[in-house]
Amino acid sequence: MYPSSVLAFDAELEFDPACEEQFFSALPSHAGIFLIENRSMAEGAAAKPYLARTADLRRAAERLLRPPDTSTKRLNLRDVARALRYRVTGSRFEQALALYQRARVNFPGRYRSFLHLRPAALLKVNLRNPYPRCYVTRRILDDGGYYWGPFASRRAAESFANHFLDLFKIRRCQIKIRRDPDFPGCIYSEMKMCLAPCFAGCTKQEYDAEVHRVVDTLESSGSSLAGGIEREREVASESMDFERAAALHKRLEKVTAVMRGLPEVARRIEALNAVVLQRAAQERTVGIFAVLNGLIAEPLFFCFSDLSSEPRSVEEIIRQHFKKLESEKIVHEHDGQGKIAERHAESGIEREEHLSLLARWFYSKPRAGEILFRDTDWPYRKILRACARVLAAGETA
Repeated sequence: MYPSSVLAFDAELEFDPACEEQFFSALPSHAGIFLIENRSMAEGAAAKPYLARTADLRRAAERLLRPPDTSTKRLNLRDVARALRYRVTGSRFEQALALYQRARVNFPGRYRSFLHLRPAALLKVNLRNPYPRCYVTRRILDDGGYYWGPFASRRAAESFANHFLDLFKIRRCQIKIRRDPDFPGCIYSEMKMCLAPCFAGCTKQEYDAEVHRVVDTLESSGSSLAGGIEREREVASESMDFERAAALHKRLEKVTAVMRGLPEVARRIEALNAVVLQRAAQERTVGIFAVLNGLIAEPLFFCFSDLSSEPRSVEEIIRQHFKKLESEKIVHEHDGQGKIAERHAESGIEREEHLSLLARWFYSKPRAGEILFRDTDWPYRKILRACARVLAAGETA
């Protein structure tokens, strides 16, 4: 798991109704998140703060802390507020991440419901099952399974899975496989769309090979399957077996059609490495949010106005930032199976939540900012060009 520090508040202002004009004038009219602390919190009582996001920090504070309008039942915290803490944000992505991190700190037992945070839909191949199947899930467990996604919704994941599994012959049923020759089988086995391990229609080795093809195809985003069919088609054409070549060509078209609409963000979550670039609140500043193994790491906010005083190049600064993040990967200490399992469970929950935040932004329309994916190495030159585009888009907005 990669650690990510909580995005800090920019300032804290004490609230005194007698000096309210100075208080409100000190707040920026900018998007951000804020937290209002109650007087009882300072006294040690069990009081809950008010946490929210807003498009205008000053306007939100005035709505909550100005003298209440007795003709409405709108929430007013003027009589109980002690202080207001806030963070100015430059993008909805930064705002969502900052709100999520603060909610985890302030509402540890209910932050998911507070944020309406639902885990993203994923495909899972349960490799610990003797006869694995591929299905849609929202949970990430430390069970050795192969998790792939995220998708925009469960419906989108199920739609892709239905078409994708038509390319293979692994089972879709949920029954316990007993390899009983007297078992009648299901409609998929009757249609020759399943190897039918339920009634010993195949060997264990044959089924394992088919599961390997499924995982390999997902891992390569379809290129391994398409490449194999292309090679078979060339062999068939060279041997003058045009009927088989035509059949293989038709199958290749089917594979291409299934994989064509696949979103670029969908991949094995442990190998989901990307960088999200967002306009920051400060002038000519870009927020660089690294996604490492499906977890959003601590961001780097780089101000391009400070280049003249910086001895290192922008590429070197970004390169050192990524090296630092990768070197901070937490190594689990062998201090008891129970504690290790607990840490793994926490890592899975956090990855679910980070993928949900990433999917919300990635599939939003319109989507502000840019995302670049890592293959063999981080695309540093592309990151620099994308930073320029993000700054240019912010100046013309």
